Amino acid sequence: MKRLVCFHLFNDFSGSPKVMRLVLGGLLESGEWKVEIVTSKGEGALSDLDGQKGVRMHRYAYRFSDNGVVTMLRYSWVQLYVFLLSFRYLLSRNTVFYINTILPVGAALAGRLMGKRVVYHYHENASAKGSFYRLLARAMQGLASEIVCVSAYQRSFLKREKGVYVVPNAAPESFTARLKPNPQEAFGRKRVLMLGSLKRYKGTQEFVELAEKMKGYAFELVLNETQENIDAWWKENGMTQPENLTVHARQKDVVPFYNRASVVLNLTNKNMAIETFGLTAIEAMSAGLPVIVPTVGGIAEIVEDGVNGYKTDVQELDKIEKQIGVLLENRELYTQLAQGAYEFAQHFNETKMTERIGKILMA
Repeated sequence: MKRLVCFHLFNDFSGSPKVMRLVLGGLLESGEWKVEIVTSKGEGALSDLDGQKGVRMHRYAYRFSDNGVVTMLRYSWVQLYVFLLSFRYLLSRNTVFYINTILPVGAALAGRLMGKRVVYHYHENASAKGSFYRLLARAMQGLASEIVCVSAYQRSFLKREKGVYVVPNAAPESFTARLKPNPQEAFGRKRVLMLGSLKRYKGTQEFVELAEKMKGYAFELVLNETQENIDAWWKENGMTQPENLTVHARQKDVVPFYNRASVVLNLTNKNMAIETFGLTAIEAMSAGLPVIVPTVGGIAEIVEDGVNGYKTDVQELDKIEKQIGVLLENRELYTQLAQGAYEFAQHFNETKMTERIGKILMA
């Protein structure tokens, strides 16, 4: 039996740990792997694996800080920790290091020095995130035995040719089975949903602005943040929450939000960051919901204008406002896009994704 040692910097409920959890679930079902997970303390997508048969967890203290220097010091400490921890597997045969995102570089370096296979699951677009991420991406291309990219767009920025695969993400079947696609009911709800964070490039302020402009519709915002951070954000930005906008702190389960929405937005500012995939768009389309997303990035690869949603940048907020209005007032158009969204989402299959990554890890 092979041992898979998995490294993920920060365990929360964002897209990358969700995808890792999905992959590990498929591998554990196969019965061919023993899994060890090295990640941060606290609740997140990987937490429910703790205590499962065939799984061992190693936890460390880590969290982000508003102070960039403090965050970098914490990050550096974690890299030293995982680098040293990794050498416990020096004499372990049939051991593969699975690096989720480009951030756990300490583990990748240790794995390479020990002659282990090091497989990266690359979720970011380093070229759009600054010099530090570009440095990590260069390190990945030198350290990795194989690299799994989540979109063709993301893969296009890598200079490395060999051992690079494109495997799009998928929503778990346990998740999609609880969704209730119903275009007629969704059309009647007139509810606009966005899931994101308080990072400036995620378009949270613009979502609030849309809610203020469109008083006739309900708006719902789910943030991967604590309530304390959300309260502070309102004060820091001098903003008042519109009456038609409901804001929720970090959620373990977002299915109920999709089941009461009509349309889902992604307002990531392409001038500040680019989505390499867009798992929330796949989740939304699996619920039979049209989406509005940016015009570039991996997320743009999964949306076709007028078929399953629209591609419009946050800089054209007036245009997005009109698109929402037209969608939620034209039942025939809405039903057409909702059906297109649901049909397209069926291509992103959990079993196919986990099988492909499993074969890469087994190679």
